[in-house]
Amino acid sequence: MISKALKMIIMGPPGSGKGTISHRIVKDFGMTHISSGDLLRKQIHDKTVAGLAAKKFIDQGQLVPDDVMVELIVNELQPIKSPNWLLDGFPRTVPQAMALFKKEPVDVVINLNVPFDVIIHRIEGRWTHMGSGRIYHTEFNPPKVKGFDDETGEPLIQRDDDKPETVKNRLQQYQNLTEPVLKHFDKLGLLKEFTGKYSNEIWPRVHEFLATKTVPHQFTHYD
Repeated sequence: MISKALKMIIMGPPGSGKGTISHRIVKDFGMTHISSGDLLRKQIHDKTVAGLAAKKFIDQGQLVPDDVMVELIVNELQPIKSPNWLLDGFPRTVPQAMALFKKEPVDVVINLNVPFDVIIHRIEGRWTHMGSGRIYHTEFNPPKVKGFDDETGEPLIQRDDDKPETVKNRLQQYQNLTEPVLKHFDKLGLLKEFTGKYSNEIWPRVHEFLATKTVPHQFTHYD
């Protein structure tokens, strides 16, 4: 049965191509895209009540409590006029998921299951020119001269976040945090998982699945 409204969550580890898949969903299915990270920064900047509460914890080097994060998200979801939205980066814990569903029930949760060794290989090949922020990749977008920026000739560096051990730790932390959330969604019958190595491999299956759930329509892309 085809529905004209779809409220959806997308999940996936860092480097899984979540941003690419989200962009394509927004483009082809008219979803209003809400990134929890962008939203958190926006509400801190706008000095909303929830934003100020979140900033207090961040400034102290602490995680933003579940109730504050839920308030941030719900405050943004409720006034949305589009019946189709895609929530990215939230929820991160089971209590967040349960609290969200009490206020804003979700129809589908998509999870991008990309092997960790593929993600590590993808990220560890990144090299950055610090002066401009230009990013190269040893395999997909190599510099003309290995180790040096194309435009300035200055040395490239590998950011700490892109080093293999750092990536492995981030992926393990993500898995430990989100595995209970994915199990929670699976029990509710909402989880749809897509396994693959590359976005271009996964995307056709995501598109085919969503085509049975919604009717393409033009809405605004929100960041």
